Amino acid sequence: MERGRAVGALIGLSGGTFLYTTAEALPIGLLLPMAVDLAVSPPQVGMLVTVYGAVVMVASVPLTALVRRVPRRWLLSALLVGFVLSTAVTALTSTFTLLLAARMVTATTHALFWAVVVPAAAELFRPALRGRVVAVVFAGGTVALALGVPAGTWLGERAGWRASFLAVAGLGAVVLVVVAALLPSTRPEEGHAARGATPDARRFWLLVAVAILATAGAIAAYTYVALFVTEVSGFSASSVGAILFARGIASVLGILAVGALLDRSPWLALLTTVALQSAALLGLFTFGRQPLVSVGLIALAGLAFAAFTAALGGLVLQVAPGRSDLAAAAVSAAVNVGITAGAFVGGLALPSHGVRATVLIGALLGVVALVLAVGERLIRPAPGALEGQRRAEPIGLAQ
Repeated sequence: MERGRAVGALIGLSGGTFLYTTAEALPIGLLLPMAVDLAVSPPQVGMLVTVYGAVVMVASVPLTALVRRVPRRWLLSALLVGFVLSTAVTALTSTFTLLLAARMVTATTHALFWAVVVPAAAELFRPALRGRVVAVVFAGGTVALALGVPAGTWLGERAGWRASFLAVAGLGAVVLVVVAALLPSTRPEEGHAARGATPDARRFWLLVAVAILATAGAIAAYTYVALFVTEVSGFSASSVGAILFARGIASVLGILAVGALLDRSPWLALLTTVALQSAALLGLFTFGRQPLVSVGLIALAGLAFAAFTAALGGLVLQVAPGRSDLAAAAVSAAVNVGITAGAFVGGLALPSHGVRATVLIGALLGVVALVLAVGERLIRPAPGALEGQRRAEPIGLAQ
């Protein structure tokens, strides 16, 4: 495949991760105007995010198994068609019930898209560039949190929340055209990224556990970061947006920086990012009352977590014990479990122990994840184990 076409397809796939992440999180920024317009309570609008995550968590693996033989060009194009249509319905509907149904459709396409996009992107370039390719794909989601959601919120506050979703649907149509035109029509089982480069079931399930714990730690702290910077660090409420923007910029830098390390040593990338996140949150718990230090540590935590997500994507392609798309679906589900668990645990601690406790819990969960990741270095497959895993793959990840 010629390089120019491959780069264009990669940009299109990264654009898809940008759109899906923006669409998933947009109701958070538009909570109040959506509640007023639809005549529902803010917690009901919050359900749009909760239900979305639950659908992704439950649907990722079974749906990926169901469509495992569909060529990626046609599958990704069909998913983007579903994204555009369901997002347009979200913007145009006048009832909350239909809006919730449209969001569930979007979440269903999201579950499949994230399972397929990493191996599809990796196939565009030679294996030596795999880490950098994965970083570009994940950069789309990071840019969405740093710029896409704030821009959508800004537009929704001025032109109405429906305009924001229509804009996302319009951008989705553009990405659809790019992907449909440039992505090759390869079958899922073809190419170097179809299966793990060094398949290892033990390391894969360890990776799933680390994904849940590290994500839960990051979200336990991040969910309540606005409270932390106002109640602990002493910033005004009007400063929260600027602090989150700084965190978003740091996240983009982190995900781009980790690409080269992923190509050389993906497990080192995982260890480094989890350690950085844990250290940043422990530092925030200890020194969070110092405003400038607090901002720096919040940015460092964002950088580390963004780089961690890219490290997960790269390692899936290495240790997947069967098909890489099914393994990616399992890790995507694990990340959503971590998101749900982190927000829940932080919410339990907040009323009785205060917002500093959410940061400490996040740090401790990260430390546990780090211990597991370090323990991976002690795992050594028995002679012939890798070959045996190729012949007998675990249930749920076989072809």
